[in-house]
Amino acid sequence: MKGPVRTFLSSSQRRAKLVVAAFSCVVLCALSGGCPAVSITTGTSQAWVRHTIDASRDGADGVRLGDVNRDGLSDLVVAWEEEGEIVVYVNPGAALASGTWQSVRVGRLRNVEDALFVDLDGDGALDVVGCAEGDTKRVAVMWGPQQPSRLLDAGAWVAETLTATDGMMRWMFATAADIDGRNGIDLVLGGKDGNAAIGWLEAPADARDVSSWQWHPLRSVSWTMSVVAHDLDADGDEDIVASDRKGADRGVFWLENPGPGFATLSWREHPIGLPTGNMMFIDVGDADDDGRVDVLAASEARSLVLYRRLTEVPTSWSSVLLPLPDNAGTAKAVRLGDFDLDGRTDAAFTCENARNFVGVGWLPVSRIANFSYGPARRVSDEEGSKFDLVQAVDLDNDGDLDLITCEESVGLGVVWYENPTLTP
Repeated sequence: MKGPVRTFLSSSQRRAKLVVAAFSCVVLCALSGGCPAVSITTGTSQAWVRHTIDASRDGADGVRLGDVNRDGLSDLVVAWEEEGEIVVYVNPGAALASGTWQSVRVGRLRNVEDALFVDLDGDGALDVVGCAEGDTKRVAVMWGPQQPSRLLDAGAWVAETLTATDGMMRWMFATAADIDGRNGIDLVLGGKDGNAAIGWLEAPADARDVSSWQWHPLRSVSWTMSVVAHDLDADGDEDIVASDRKGADRGVFWLENPGPGFATLSWREHPIGLPTGNMMFIDVGDADDDGRVDVLAASEARSLVLYRRLTEVPTSWSSVLLPLPDNAGTAKAVRLGDFDLDGRTDAAFTCENARNFVGVGWLPVSRIANFSYGPARRVSDEEGSKFDLVQAVDLDNDGDLDLITCEESVGLGVVWYENPTLTP
C-alpha cells in the first residue's frame, strides 16, 4: 500500500479552531451555589482500606485491565518503568483479593511507559502491548500463550518489536480498536517530545508479521497523556479522543475517523475544550446521566475539568471546573463510576505531587438544584506521592466499585482501595 498524503494542521490553525469553537467554562461555585470544601473529608467514619497487590518492584507506572485467563475476573497488566519490566497479575477472586496476587513478567522493555491487554492476532488469547519512551523508542508486543495453564510461565510469552515504531519517537500511551474495518484490531498510539504524534498502526492480514504494520500519523503533539477510541459522532466507526499535556496546542480534542476505506486519509480535528493548565489523563463516559457521552479530564492546575456534551452532531461542549482542595496533590488521572451506590455517576481521581497530601479521592454528585459535585472525599491517606491511572472494579464482590491504581515514587507499588460502600 502506498503511503497516503496527510494534512497536519499548523499550530496557528489549531489555536484558531480552538478560539472559534466557543464553549462556556462554568466554575463549580456557580453551579452548586457554594464553593467546594477547602479540605478532603471522609464523608463518613468509614475509611477505604488499602490492599497491596505487589510492592516488590520500583516505578509502577500505570495499570490496565483485561481477563487474561478467561475466568470472568479483571486481571491487571502493569508497566514498571524503573525496572524495565511488564508484569501481568492474575486476579485470585474476591476471597483472596486483599493479598498478594500471582504474577508473571511477560517481557523486559527498558523505559516502558505503558502496557495494555489486547488479542492482537485474534487467536483468543490476550497479548500485551508495551510502549517505551526514553532512548528505547519502540512499541513491543508480548504474544500470550493459548494454553491457560502456561499463563504464569514467563517463557511462554514471546516478545517482538513492531518494526514501524522502532526509533520513531518516545512512545507514551496506546489503545486498541478496529480503526479501518480490515484485518481485525489496530493500535492507536501517542508519543512525546520532538517529532511526536498521535496516530494509528494499521494491522496487516497476518498480525504476527511485525514488519508489515503501517504507521499513519494524524496530529502532532507535545506530550500524549490519553488516547481513547470512541464513536463520538455515532457513524459506526471508532474516533479518537485524546489529551495533549504540554505545548501551544495542549488540551482535550477528538479526531474524526473518515470511515472505512478512508481511514488512511486526513482526520478532522474537533476541540473539546480550552486547556486549564496542563491536561493529564481523561475518561470518557456519561458523567451527568443525560444519555450523552462526556469527557472528564485531570489538570495539573489542581483541578478536574468536566466537558459536558450539549449536542450530539455536531458535537458541542460546556465545561465545569472542579478545583481540588488544598490537602490534595495535583490531579493525574480520573475515573467515572457510581461509588456511593446512589444511582448517579461520581468522579474518582488520583494525584501526583501528593507527598504528605491525599493522593486518591472522589467527588460525589449532588442534584438538589442542578448537576454539581459535592465536597471531595478521601480514599487514600497521606502515604504515597505519585499515583497514576485509576481503574474502578468490584474486586471483593460486595456490590460496590473499588479503585485500583499504582504509586511510582515511594514504593507503594500496585494497590487497590476497598470501597466501604459510602451512602449520601
